[in-house]
Amino acid sequence: MTEQALASRGAMAPMTLVDMLCREGVVTADQLAYAERVRNKLRNPSPLLTILKQLKYVTDDQVQVAVRSNIGRIRIGDLLVELGLLPQSDLQKALDIQAKEIPPKKLGEILIAHHLIEESRFVEALSLQLGYPYVEPEFDVIDPDLFSRAPAKWYGEYSFVPVKQDGDHIVVAFSDPLDSRSLQAAREAFGHNILQAVSTKKSISQAIHRSDTGRNRAVVPPVSGNTVVEIVDTMLQDAICERGVSDIHIEPMPDRLHVRFRLDGVLVRYKDFPLEYIPGISSRLKILCGADIAEKRRHQGGRIMHEIQGKAFDLRASFYVTVHGEKIVLRILNRQGELLNINEMGMAPAALSGFRRNALDCPSGVVLVTGPTGSGKTTTVYSCINYLNDPQTSIITAEEPVEYIIEGISQCSINPKIDLTFHETLRHIVRQDPDIIVIGEIRDSYSAEVAVQAALTGHKVITTFHTEDSIGGLLRLLNMDIDAFLISSTVVCILAQRLLRRICPHCRQSHVITPEELFRLGYDVQDVRNVDFQTGRGCSKCRQTGYLGRIAVFEMLVLNEPVRDALLEKRTSHQIRRISIESTGLVTLFEDGIVKAAKGLTSIDEVLRMLPRLLKPRSVEELNRLCGE
Repeated sequence: MTEQALASRGAMAPMTLVDMLCREGVVTADQLAYAERVRNKLRNPSPLLTILKQLKYVTDDQVQVAVRSNIGRIRIGDLLVELGLLPQSDLQKALDIQAKEIPPKKLGEILIAHHLIEESRFVEALSLQLGYPYVEPEFDVIDPDLFSRAPAKWYGEYSFVPVKQDGDHIVVAFSDPLDSRSLQAAREAFGHNILQAVSTKKSISQAIHRSDTGRNRAVVPPVSGNTVVEIVDTMLQDAICERGVSDIHIEPMPDRLHVRFRLDGVLVRYKDFPLEYIPGISSRLKILCGADIAEKRRHQGGRIMHEIQGKAFDLRASFYVTVHGEKIVLRILNRQGELLNINEMGMAPAALSGFRRNALDCPSGVVLVTGPTGSGKTTTVYSCINYLNDPQTSIITAEEPVEYIIEGISQCSINPKIDLTFHETLRHIVRQDPDIIVIGEIRDSYSAEVAVQAALTGHKVITTFHTEDSIGGLLRLLNMDIDAFLISSTVVCILAQRLLRRICPHCRQSHVITPEELFRLGYDVQDVRNVDFQTGRGCSKCRQTGYLGRIAVFEMLVLNEPVRDALLEKRTSHQIRRISIESTGLVTLFEDGIVKAAKGLTSIDEVLRMLPRLLKPRSVEELNRLCGE
């Protein structure tokens, strides 16, 4: 775009980021024209700036320089749209609401109040527009001398907090740096030599609370045992009953105790506690799990049987010594209501039919369920047990620990403290006349050998394995010195899986696939034509994440004759995968993720973030046919 073209827009037309980049020579006219052609080919066009960045014509640093050199010349709403943080439709919705508000509210307040954008994203864009640095004072160590210049109530009323001394100036974080009342209040406390920074109200509030607690630490009454018990009980109840998390991370920091929950596979902040609470919380959890409360220099572990609202829950505790104290992680087991029917696992119809036929309904053989920690392997194994459990079948398990109690089967929970080890249990398990043996995990050559030998004698064995994908299960067995002919003779199916976050049904919206996403998927535009990908905007139901719950994706390797021959011939993993795709219609983890994204169950971002891409995926249309969708 030339200077004449820019001038033709008129002096009163609002300035855009693309205009700025063109004026400053960062983007050429040819590059801009090409980017516009790319955008016009998309069914749902992305912001032009987004396409320019995906084409590598401009970087984030260049965008920041352009904005900061033109402070105040672009409106915050337009900036949010150009940066891809807000759809144009949501901006218009907020402007319509703003026009009806009496008294009128600022655009940012409306966007945040109506859950159209996260506060942190808006504040970051505001800092870019105004040229003020973006800070998070809740994570900074605030100088107590600075903080003591005004009462905490004063900081809370005007929503600002001093961050640090920078030469002759004092950096002060404001939730609204344009509020003249807040600016005047800060100058009364710190003089006129202040450097304005911008932050979220939540971060400022947390910093005020923490600093005020630290300032008054000398007069804080000692933490009582009842207080610690109440904190731990409330934390467990919030984690298990209110949020349904899988893990609790309790992490000591230099200035606080930081607690996070793993929700839908991602860590989210729960609460921070003062340093005084660390010894009490640690001791309370050690007492519950039977660990040594006097030992603080070595790692420890334990198990907690906890009852909440009349329901028993099993938690595995790990105490890990760090430079700031003991980090504690609680893994929550025995979660109620997670024993799924085999039809509810989320497998595609064709894959589910093949899994039943080639694995579960076989009279003998080894069925391996593989994936990393936290990928849902145990849930899948128990679904298989639930499917196979009947009065005519003897099922026996060796697990560490037993996570779900199922009526009608014999379950053994490993306990090394009394020498009830995997080795000892597996040595006796085949003497129990079982039809089906369930081994919690293959962790060494001995357990792999037991599984193979049991299958050779006519038993069905179901177990889990930690591998990247289904082919990796074969290779790892070979690395455990299990002969290839034994593997090919006993293993009937390997099911690899992952868990992806499910798009929140309350705030889902169409997602325009970007050129960068197409490139990372390995697709052309024609491969995804007529596909309506979805994403979550973020709302109060999903705590502004855009996701609510998780879904599983699967990759099933059936060991038919061509695959067995390839294994005996010691073909590479790439060759075995190709043979399986051609002979059994294997759908990879990455492809199953694409299918579920095309159905609107998860997002393209989740697929790219979580799943390994080993081969160029087939088109969505072909994948739907293979999956029986």
